[in-house]
Amino acid sequence: MIDTTIHNPDRYMVDLRQILSQGKKRVGLLLGAGAPVSITVDDENRLNSSGNPLIPDVARLTTLVVQDLEQADRDVLNLLLPEIGENANIEAILTRIRRLSQAIGAAEVHGLNGEAYEQLAQRICSKIGTIVARPLPSEPNAFTELVSWIGGTHREFPVEIFTPNYDLLLEEAFERARLPYFDGFTGSHKPFFDPTSIQDDSLPARWSRIWKMHGSLGWEVKPDAIVRTGSREATELIYPDHLKYDQIARQPYSALFERLRDFLTTPDTILICSGFSFFDAHICAVFDEALAANKHTAILAFQFKALEDEQLAVKLALRRPNLSVYARDGAAIFGVKGKWSPGEPPTEEWKSIRRTFWEKDESGTGNFVLGDFASLARFFALAQAEDIFRQADGTSADAKLIDELEESDDVNA
Repeated sequence: MIDTTIHNPDRYMVDLRQILSQGKKRVGLLLGAGAPVSITVDDENRLNSSGNPLIPDVARLTTLVVQDLEQADRDVLNLLLPEIGENANIEAILTRIRRLSQAIGAAEVHGLNGEAYEQLAQRICSKIGTIVARPLPSEPNAFTELVSWIGGTHREFPVEIFTPNYDLLLEEAFERARLPYFDGFTGSHKPFFDPTSIQDDSLPARWSRIWKMHGSLGWEVKPDAIVRTGSREATELIYPDHLKYDQIARQPYSALFERLRDFLTTPDTILICSGFSFFDAHICAVFDEALAANKHTAILAFQFKALEDEQLAVKLALRRPNLSVYARDGAAIFGVKGKWSPGEPPTEEWKSIRRTFWEKDESGTGNFVLGDFASLARFFALAQAEDIFRQADGTSADAKLIDELEESDDVNA
């Protein structure tokens, strides 16, 4: 039997736009490594559509870090890679190195003892910090547009942003907009991580939450605490295996993953994923458990590639129907895969909204573009626009705003 299932993206995006504009629902975001990749800049860190990604994805980051190491370190990594397996990215490499540093002591593996492996891990972290420490471009960009949506609506619940990324782009965007956020640290001189406060929702809803699932630039391990130094240096805390570290260093990871689990098991919540490849087994395990336990939560995964190229996300979506995968050419919704097929918009409002998520290609059909973080952030920002007012020239307020934003993009490029 030929599968002829189709999904109409208009229906789902109109519903999502309503959720985003009202501020009544508990909304969370998970931003993966693909988010900053959607922002391209020139050598002077200015927006440029033909430039390079602001921060590379994990695969490219792995290549750059390994290339920048001394030959002796690369030789050791070449011996370790076959032991790690096919997903030998920089995080898996660090986990393997740290496990060796803790396990072997004075013994040697591939010519290094435990202390030497810990020093190797620190050198790798230093290289990571150099690459991901890029500042946010000064021009308006996807991160500032996302934050403008967060700050533009009165909310009953805070927006919670979960991210495995190490960079400080979100923090910069919030601070540039003068919007408050909480990241689990308290204090002013050297703020310390307080795992108890992560479970406390007593802060006002206007305080967004930023949860750095794999650590962050500027985090440092002290004998009795994790502190945030305010620097852009990477330390030994960059993604250790959170299940194998000692009690102090394990605190951020166990508390932050528990926060994700609590968020997803709270009734009537929605988590929107962007730039997340579903390769992270720890995060996907939390997704799987929470979706099975709570049928009244939903995860919307906006994926950059075609549906057939998003197998990990689709596999989970077919098992857990409250996870929807929106890919470039199709979707898996309510456990059913299908191709996109927009219908005839019943109103001018639907037509203007379609312009924010659909892009016609050379064949005249089109592609769903919200798998790109920059396009998704623009969709969020446009959720604030009122479509009920008509302009003198007959265009909707949304359409006019879209045109203005597109013109500003052309100038920036």
